Amino acid sequence: MKHVKKAAGAAAIAALLLSGCTSKNVASSEDYELKDISFPLKEEVTLKFITQSSPLAPKDPNEKLIYKRLEEKTGVQIQWKNYTNDVFAEKRNLAMASGDLPDAIMDAGYGDYDLLKLAKDGAIIPVEELIEKHMPNLKKVLDSSPEYKAMMTAPDGHIYAFPWIEELGTGKENIHSVDDFPWINKEWLNKLGLEMPKTTEELKQVLIAFKTQDPNGNGKADEIPMSFIINHGGEDPAFLFGAFGLGDNWDHTVVSNEGKVILTAAEEGYKEAIMYFSDLYKDGLIDVEAFEHDWNTYLAKGKDERYGMYFTWDKANITGMNEKYDLMPPVAGPDGNVNVARTNGMGFDRGRMVITSSNKNLELTAKWVDQLYDPLQSVQNNWGTYGDDKQQNIFEYDEAANMLKHLPLEGAAPVEVRQKTSINGPLAILDEYYGSVTTKPDDAAWRLDLMKEVMVPHMKAENTYPKVFFSLEELDKLSSIEADLFAYINRKRAEWMTNGKAESEWKEYLAELDRLGLQEWLEIKQTGYDRNQQ
Repeated sequence: MKHVKKAAGAAAIAALLLSGCTSKNVASSEDYELKDISFPLKEEVTLKFITQSSPLAPKDPNEKLIYKRLEEKTGVQIQWKNYTNDVFAEKRNLAMASGDLPDAIMDAGYGDYDLLKLAKDGAIIPVEELIEKHMPNLKKVLDSSPEYKAMMTAPDGHIYAFPWIEELGTGKENIHSVDDFPWINKEWLNKLGLEMPKTTEELKQVLIAFKTQDPNGNGKADEIPMSFIINHGGEDPAFLFGAFGLGDNWDHTVVSNEGKVILTAAEEGYKEAIMYFSDLYKDGLIDVEAFEHDWNTYLAKGKDERYGMYFTWDKANITGMNEKYDLMPPVAGPDGNVNVARTNGMGFDRGRMVITSSNKNLELTAKWVDQLYDPLQSVQNNWGTYGDDKQQNIFEYDEAANMLKHLPLEGAAPVEVRQKTSINGPLAILDEYYGSVTTKPDDAAWRLDLMKEVMVPHMKAENTYPKVFFSLEELDKLSSIEADLFAYINRKRAEWMTNGKAESEWKEYLAELDRLGLQEWLEIKQTGYDRNQQ
């Protein structure tokens, strides 16, 4: 769905670019006429960037210690227009549509459709020559891991953006293989004398006990047996769909072991999973707000420990890194099937930063961006820094080993600590960096262990859908289809869980999927997959 949302933004940009690009540009920096640059510069200069950040972070990114050190190291001051995450896409699109362009957009959040459309309209420039001539840190990464260069390269042979690369495990043990971990209230299980459920039926009985037997002991029926945020990545309950067949993931796309692309939401097992959830809902075992509440509401109820079971990437962000909640292993469905569906996620984003066509200091910008790909710098970009006397530090710096070592989080939510200090821009962290450049963060190492022990043994799929870089024409078709197809799928997913009509409406639903372009979508996705495998 990312392409769907972003396509509209790119289309709006395209509509205004022809008129906007003729206006006098004041948003980009003057031409400093610098050549053969080495840092630090003799005289400080300014580049003008747009970016986004968490509301927890300083309004001025230059207050972050990482940027202060970069300015000292390079002699380049960045003049930021910084927007909070919730309004960034709108502000970014308006800036691009005006033609009054900055030098670059950091943490750009662009999908493939955006990149190709903006490139076609002349708003952003190709960067492969800049990488080759001026970016030794990034070039070293791409030379050692050429698969990333292949993924960055558009069908026309150009590279239009600088990527974010984070390796944490490979293959099935990739940390992104499952995002919606199911966390179950271990204290409640113990208090009620219940075992960890091993089947979907046992899980239902556990949830009934959570609802009816006052496990929190306050004499009130205020327990929430199960909660989630429908159609919301790590908080969606897709994990349980694996008990009924191929399972499901955030983009409803899996690849069979024979290499066939399949839409999970058209599978019989998908319907059976929906019917299971509607049964739970009918019995009052699912949070009535699961289909409408936002992250903050979900988080608040989690912090109050009202959940018997919930879904998220890391329990530390919801109920804390304690022993009260435990990871529930995959359960067997009615026919004994146990399966963990893999997501198509990986630590790679090819649209993390772009240079606009208004930039008059290409060598300078490229060499500044390349600093972000220095191994020690990339580690800080991703997680945060060291030696900060105003914020909790993620690292301590071992000068003798020239290595950043993760500090204990001391009960703090990892996402909150990182949002305050990291910069979330272009970076590259390869598996080979662990043990030499940095340590694995405790929460990631812990999650990788859980993945290996609990999830990987039950992953039947050998393939995932790769990061195919489709052509603009293919993306136009995919975006057009997905705008209606995925919206319909996600709407029926929520409706059926609450109204129980999946069985009676299934044939009509499949016919509607075809009417909305499912077969053409499958053909394009299959073509892209086959092309990627060659």
